[in-house]
Parts: sequence; C-alpha cells; structure tokens
Amino acid sequence: MIHHLKGKLVEKYPTHVIIECSGVGYFVNISLNTFSKIQDAESISLFTHLQVKEDSHTLFGFAEKSEREIFRLLLSVSGIGSSTARTMLSSLSPSEIRDAIANGNAPTIQAIKGIGAKTAQRVILDLRDKILKVYDIDEVSTNSNNTNKDEALSALEVLGFARRQAENAVDKVLRQDSSLSVENIIKLALKNL
Repeated sequence: MIHHLKGKLVEKYPTHVIIECSGVGYFVNISLNTFSKIQDAESISLFTHLQVKEDSHTLFGFAEKSEREIFRLLLSVSGIGSSTARTMLSSLSPSEIRDAIANGNAPTIQAIKGIGAKTAQRVILDLRDKILKVYDIDEVSTNSNNTNKDEALSALEVLGFARRQAENAVDKVLRQDSSLSVENIIKLALKNL
C-alpha cells in the first residue's frame, strides 16, 4: 500500500496531478477540494489511496488525512464507487460530508450530482454510527441542534405563536436541513406558519 507521496509537482489539473518521486512520475487522481489546497509549490506531499482492480491500479491523492478517511468510508457503502466518492469530495468539504452524515441530513447529500434519495439514505444509514464513533461528535451535534431549536422556538413564542404550532414548523424546517443557524430556522419557520 502506498501511504503518501512526497515529491516534485510536475503537472496540476483540477482532476489530477503528476508527482515525480525519485525519477518516477505518479499520476494521482484528486478532488477539487485537494486541488484548491495544493499550492503551486515545487515540492508537495499527498496522502494516497491505491485502488487495485483486475484491469487497473488507480492512485487517489488527498491534501489531508481526514479527506482520505471520508473517501475510504464512502467506498465502503454499497453503490458508491471511487468516481462518485471523488465527486462528493469535490462538491462538499470533508467536514460538510461528515456533518451531513452525522446529522442525517439527506438533502445536503442528495444535492451532489449523481446522488439520489436512496443512495443518500444508504450513505447515512451505513456511515452514521461510524462517523459518530470515529469523530466523537454525537453529543456536540445533538446539543447544537437542540440549542438552535430551543432558541428558535423561544423567539417564535415571543412573536406570539403557540408553542405547538411553532414546534411543528421548526421540526419541519429541521427535517429538511438540520445544520441551519437559529436565524435561518426562524425565517423558514415563519414561512410555514
């Protein structure tokens, strides 16, 4: 297994780079996230994942270990191949994908090109427990969501709405996107009241 590559950056494109290490040029597939983090320096270092298939060996490179870990977790989901995982990491940052999975935010994952409702649900179902365990974010995400929900409910009550009516509107908003700020929750809930 090739853990990482450190060498001279020969060519850089949004989808791949060529790194020369001790006279050998490696073609490394990258995401747009990694592309944006690679400086036009002479020497670079990338964490790698080598995918071995019957007819090919494909090398993927990542600017950060966390991106490689998310990539590997995505590959473990049935129906997600390397190109889909790379598209996901090109559309969202690793932390955005991690948070969307941890919070069960299917609409964020579905917004990625090529990801349908069933695939988004499968990603959440297969990876949520692993993400919560590996990144130890179970309590943090739950607390921040509850705090935002409570603050939004309090504000709506101050505006004169009944608690039950406000709670239904806020729950509806949070089902669509659980990562919203308090202000956005209130704005969207007001549209539903």
